[in-house]
Amino acid sequence: LLCFILMFGVVSVTDVPPPHSTIRPGVPVPVDTNNPGVRKAARFGVYRYNNSSNDLFLFKESQIRKAMVQVVRGLKYMLHVEIKRTECEKRDHCSLDSCHFQREKNLQRTLQCFFEVWITPWTHKVYIPVAHCH
Repeated sequence: LLCFILMFGVVSVTDVPPPHSTIRPGVPVPVDTNNPGVRKAARFGVYRYNNSSNDLFLFKESQIRKAMVQVVRGLKYMLHVEIKRTECEKRDHCSLDSCHFQREKNLQRTLQCFFEVWITPWTHKVYIPVAHCH
């Protein structure tokens, strides 16, 4: 849990996508993949993947290919993310920010993932019901 808090901090309301006339509660809409809220949600998805994988190394997002957000009792992000194996071993590292992608050819690995990340900023809660990678 401490690693989780150190890695992500608190999701702030400033990470919410700006209002748009076509956004209606319950309707998923595309959002810029460079949005800070999207990037933070992608990191939550990677964190979930790393916690559930048996890999010796940590993975980190390399590209957010597509992002949508839905306003439903918070923000539900639906993300298509490419993740890559890093040089950081799970037992030695907490923060992905200092981890570089694997350079050794036979250890390189890339996965395509779909994450659903549900964030309720006012309660500081994050729920990740879907984290599929292949």
